[in-house]
Amino acid sequence: VSRPLWAADVGQRGGLESKVIPMINSMVIKKDGTRGFTLVELAVVVVIIGVLAAFAVPRFLSSVERSKAAEAYNYLATVHAAQERYHARQGTYASAIGSLDTELGSLEYFTVGSVAVPAAESSLETGWELTLTRAGASAGYGAYTVVFNHNGFDTTNSTISPEISPLQTGS
Repeated sequence: VSRPLWAADVGQRGGLESKVIPMINSMVIKKDGTRGFTLVELAVVVVIIGVLAAFAVPRFLSSVERSKAAEAYNYLATVHAAQERYHARQGTYASAIGSLDTELGSLEYFTVGSVAVPAAESSLETGWELTLTRAGASAGYGAYTVVFNHNGFDTTNSTISPEISPLQTGS
């Protein structure tokens, strides 16, 4: 039986021949002389790919949802900075987003509520809050809200899962 030229080279490079050649020889030789894999070998590969996908897909979906949630955080951080500038000039917080000194684009994945006075405050002179609600499908996380107020991100009133929160520092 003649060996392919590469098999002789592999054997000279440190014993890989003893690992590679049996694997290649385990393939089935058909009547016409072509080689192929057995059904069991193909099934094992499919099972391995399935197991890897079972772990990878949920992680991928949470990463995608986290990037979409980052849109809300960026928007609200911009509103927060603009509200502080408005408060420094006017002595009160703006009652409408349009009154702020910044251009805010439209959001793709969230609907914007209106500026409100938080329950713990008496007027817009002392505080504000704004809620963004996730619109559309959210990779199994359901509709959630992200709330910012005059103190920043409101963990008490926000319903976003820590798993998809862009503020989460773990992996």
